[in-house]
Amino acid sequence: MNAVMADRTQQDPVRMEKIVSLCKRKGFIFQSAEIYGGLNGCWDYGPLGAELKRNLKDYWWRVNVQERPDIVGMDGAILTHNSVLTASGHVNGFTDPLCDCLLSKERLRADQIPAQSGVAYWWKGAAKKDGSWSTAKEFSMLVPDTEEKSAKLARKGALQYYSQIAGKGTQPGDLELKEESTENVTDSVRYNPANGSLVTEARSFNLMFKTTIGAASDENDPSSIGWLRPETAQSIFCQYKNILDSSRMKIPFGIAQIGKSFRNEINPRNFTFRSREFEQMEIEYFCREEDGFRLTDEWLERCLTFYENIGIPRDKINVLDVPAEERAFYSKKTYDLEYLFPFGLQELQGVAYRTCYDLTRHQEGSGKPMEYFDETTREKFIPHVVEPSAGCDRTVLAVLCEAYDEEELGTDGKSDIRIVMRFHPRMAPIKAAIFPLLKKNEEQVRIAHEIEETLRPYMNVFYDEGGAVGRRYRRQDEVGTPFCITVDFETLGEEGADPALKDTVTIRHRDSMEQERVPVKDILHWLLKRIH
Repeated sequence: MNAVMADRTQQDPVRMEKIVSLCKRKGFIFQSAEIYGGLNGCWDYGPLGAELKRNLKDYWWRVNVQERPDIVGMDGAILTHNSVLTASGHVNGFTDPLCDCLLSKERLRADQIPAQSGVAYWWKGAAKKDGSWSTAKEFSMLVPDTEEKSAKLARKGALQYYSQIAGKGTQPGDLELKEESTENVTDSVRYNPANGSLVTEARSFNLMFKTTIGAASDENDPSSIGWLRPETAQSIFCQYKNILDSSRMKIPFGIAQIGKSFRNEINPRNFTFRSREFEQMEIEYFCREEDGFRLTDEWLERCLTFYENIGIPRDKINVLDVPAEERAFYSKKTYDLEYLFPFGLQELQGVAYRTCYDLTRHQEGSGKPMEYFDETTREKFIPHVVEPSAGCDRTVLAVLCEAYDEEELGTDGKSDIRIVMRFHPRMAPIKAAIFPLLKKNEEQVRIAHEIEETLRPYMNVFYDEGGAVGRRYRRQDEVGTPFCITVDFETLGEEGADPALKDTVTIRHRDSMEQERVPVKDILHWLLKRIH
């Protein structure tokens, strides 16, 4: 484990709040259906967020598909045949353990409740003081100790719980608790860590979104059942043979896909990190069994290089070699690549050696052959698979978190905080901003617009003539624009200006705030060299 990642629980909620605020204020990410109270676990990308996400996907596709002769792409359907997910094991096995907090009614992942120790207060029920209602339902609250303050907290929670089940209009003060007792508990996972309330017994919860297909569909007809796909991988496995035959690929080769997936998460949280609708960037790389472990390590290295090239340093990525008991049963090797978000160390990507499990299951489920025929050795075999699978939205969030910076520029005791998003230029939503120094100078405005028109076919740029140029710089810093181009008096070669600077512009660098002169005719090539 990297030394920087030693503390898995390290958090910075204040920083996270600032990042979320900036995302809304500047148009990166909005809550879906916010005007109606929001759709939990779903997010909309605004103008800058859409550009950032597209830059990420385009670069991923470029390095993994366009620049490699051994990988081809596909785009599978989101609606998925019931038989596909039955064969893959998702219909019967894609579940999480779900429990409910009895007090707050919050739904929790039972396997993510931390072990807690303390004193459990129990009651055999409660009754209204006027004798009009009573219940024998047991309830419990976990508190640190038996001190009076803790005991009062436990009883307050219990009275709130019983008042909820007593019916509308019942207040906690109307009730009295029955048969109180206490017990010391150690490493219990039966209580909600947020409020100490007892939770229900865990039950299986299928994470997939089910739908019916066809105008006259019947929910009891298996042929009409469909699913919103929970992952992009299964469409790749189902089309593997068609792609193999039509593209004439030879083992080893890969199939790449970027697309939406859907999981009905019990508890979406941490901004866009865990969502019900998300996008994956995934490759299934088909190989011989004897090459599986070697290729898994090679893909790990390639993924680490990718993150470096989008602005997330290698020393910010923790590589977890997942122990055998925590891996999926079909995996012989899995690496999790983790990033230290402000809300803690969390998985960005997995690199898994899935063996031949998936193709074998689909061969059995469909009755169609999935073997690969090697023309050199004249043998048939079902290929093994190495799967580098990254969360697109999670990676966007990591890029945002890594880029956010606050820089103190104040002097003489005066504070001046510069908020700057230090995106790698290839990820930046806006590659360059173009300013006329004075918006009332018609010639400066004309040249600035000409530069804008020259650059637009090649990159996303922004024209701004409002306010002092320093204020315009700050606005671009806050959205991560790496270069600002200013057309000034030197550009025009006006009287008093250095003649050598005629037909040049000032380019200001976001991170260093240094400036340099570049000829107008060279701007396009100067930028292209630095943003790709």
